[in-house]
Amino acid sequence: MAGWERLQETVRLELLQREEEGCRTGSLAEKLAAAGSEEGKLMEVYRELMALTEAEDFPYEEPSDLAAIRRLRPDGPRKLAVEWTPKQWRDRFYGAWLGRSVGCALGKPLEYWDYLYGKDGRPGWENIELWFRGADAWPITGYTPEHSRAEAEYGLGLSGWSFTSTREKISYMESDDDIRYTVLGLMLLEQKGLDWDSWDIGKLWHGHLTYSQVCTAETQAYMNFARETSHLHGEKPEDWPLRQERVRMHLNPYREWIGAAIRADGLAYGAAGYPELAAELGWRDASFSHVKNGIYGEMFYAAMISAAFAGLDNERIVEIGLSEIPQTSRLARDVLQGIAIAQKAGSERELVSRLWDRFSHYDPVHTNNNAAIVAASLVYGGDDFEKVVVASVSAGMDTDCNGATVGSIMGAKLGAAQLPAGWTAPLNDTLYADLPGYHPIAISEVAERSYQVFLKIRAELENGNSSQRK
Repeated sequence: MAGWERLQETVRLELLQREEEGCRTGSLAEKLAAAGSEEGKLMEVYRELMALTEAEDFPYEEPSDLAAIRRLRPDGPRKLAVEWTPKQWRDRFYGAWLGRSVGCALGKPLEYWDYLYGKDGRPGWENIELWFRGADAWPITGYTPEHSRAEAEYGLGLSGWSFTSTREKISYMESDDDIRYTVLGLMLLEQKGLDWDSWDIGKLWHGHLTYSQVCTAETQAYMNFARETSHLHGEKPEDWPLRQERVRMHLNPYREWIGAAIRADGLAYGAAGYPELAAELGWRDASFSHVKNGIYGEMFYAAMISAAFAGLDNERIVEIGLSEIPQTSRLARDVLQGIAIAQKAGSERELVSRLWDRFSHYDPVHTNNNAAIVAASLVYGGDDFEKVVVASVSAGMDTDCNGATVGSIMGAKLGAAQLPAGWTAPLNDTLYADLPGYHPIAISEVAERSYQVFLKIRAELENGNSSQRK
């Protein structure tokens, strides 16, 4: 029943989630504490939590259906005029895949409790600085050192999930969910073009991902979907919208966390220059496992990535991302606050410290705080790839996800030829995705395949023959 966490912790997180969604939970915290680890009592609390409604004075309007989302979004360019030669397009697709890999690899060893949550009263960003200083590698100009004096002096460490992404060992992009979902997005567009919906996401995951490869909201949705389909009769049922609610809601307090946002890239590459379409593809994907701000996070990222292929100013890229999500949402509020912090920051240290102070009340793998970090890093770093990626990772919280997202955006914007060789060369044009046929594969190959998908989608759109499921 529990899935990602034990039931007691799942219900505790649901209580926090309901409060964030604008519900008044009253005495349910005390009732939860009294329930202990008894499943029956915990489920009674859970059912009461799920029956709550938003308080009347909750100041946000946050729908999950596409039509309502679009009704609440600000004006924006839904399609961009982008004219590149085939060589220039290819350079940008390669840049996007390379940039995503670079940012992910830098942040991957730092996706660890000490930098997610902080330690001994120090914020995560300060512990990152201590680690690099302790390795005589500050300021950051390369990958994370494997060892540091901060181990002995402050008890800091690195992630046990990272094996080859340190400065001393890196020779390719090692397997990571931030890369795996990008590959899955490419696979989906190659197989189905624009003709798919959230049901197909469930089938894609069950066909290609093991249970151990998914986390938080994805774990819960993966498990819930198993109850809504069968191996023998795998066609989509007529009541899928009802079943979809069970898939993304049941025992899933992570439904506004970052899991959907990191899945945007492979889909957005196929909609390069079409931010509205990219956001829609993000909505379809996110709707399988997330709601509200969890969905908006993927739509926001997808629109930014799509817009980045036009080579725009970073503030304009962020503005276009915001134009595809409800301006009445908590995510829009938080991203705007992140931008304001970046515009006033006189140094990277001031930037990351203020971001931590403002957003660390969220879980470190929530959508909103990390989206604010992404937006702030883009605004702060401008056209400087290294400055943007390093700022996003130095802020702490979900370091590899944020590094990967800004790396993708900057790579699509600048193109591979303009990315610093000191960051890209150690990857040796190779990634490992823990997916058959992609373990390993050349980064240049998946970039070319994304470009070919984009050409097909663009031709379909220009000919007016697109078959899109809403």
